Amino acid sequence: MIEELDILDQMPNYVPISSQHGWNIDELLEEIWLRCNMIRIYTKPKGHAPDYDEPVILHSEKNPTIEEFCNRLHRNLINDFSHALVWGRSAKHTPQRCGKDHILEDEDIVQICKKTGN
Repeated sequence: MIEELDILDQMPNYVPISSQHGWNIDELLEEIWLRCNMIRIYTKPKGHAPDYDEPVILHSEKNPTIEEFCNRLHRNLINDFSHALVWGRSAKHTPQRCGKDHILEDEDIVQICKKTGN
């Protein structure tokens, strides 16, 4: 049985799982995300912890930006946009202050800051 799994493990597009024992389910989910070119972006309201329960889903092949993230949340949000604070792989430091053209990566955390006044 182990020899057969070793042979199967060398095949492309293969993730061995056991639903009965719950083995490798997380690896399967990660592979699905990668194959579908989707990324998860988490929102962080000011003064609160990030919301890991409902990420915003974007397509990674389009190099998703903060602007696309804002448009996914609400079509008018970009009109009041001042800057964003970003935590994660796309940030050079934690948090990084970013403009609307900043390209996001999987599992980044974003806090949108609106313009003051007006």
